[in-house]
Amino acid sequence: MSPGKSDITQERIGYAVATGIFLSLFAVFNLVTRRKDKEVRPLDLALLGLSSFRLGRMVAYDKVMEPYRSPFTQTVPDPTGAGDTVIPTGSGWRRAIAELIACPICAGTWIAAGLVYGLQIAPRPTRVLLTIIGAIGLGEVLNALTEMLEWDGQASREQAGSAAMSKAQSKGQP
Repeated sequence: MSPGKSDITQERIGYAVATGIFLSLFAVFNLVTRRKDKEVRPLDLALLGLSSFRLGRMVAYDKVMEPYRSPFTQTVPDPTGAGDTVIPTGSGWRRAIAELIACPICAGTWIAAGLVYGLQIAPRPTRVLLTIIGAIGLGEVLNALTEMLEWDGQASREQAGSAAMSKAQSKGQP
């Protein structure tokens, strides 16, 4: 069933409200912290990137966050059969929130903003959190890289094995 005009309007209002909240928080934060040092250190930026990556994926995909996502999203088998995927559900403003939650980049944007604000408001505990989550984010990147190399290596072995078997069969060998 396709969404009605009212649902689409409510969804757009949801996007506008979310954007308004994000920009309002940004403006208020900048007014409140005018006199504080706003410079982000290079290491903090790296940790922010890794932490936002990891936390965005956790919000969008991890089972531990499913109870919080479930009012807005549904976890279904991936069309490829390789795993599960999270899809937005609902209509109107609920759909807008669902799309924010189901997208790791979208969720990561809000998370990054919160972490940057945390660096200004409470730098020491925020850096501890960034270090922990950043390490997990780096581990996830390394795991994905390792998995990609393993899959590529396995495919190459299978291709080489098939080629060797074809060559042997063409020469009449078993």
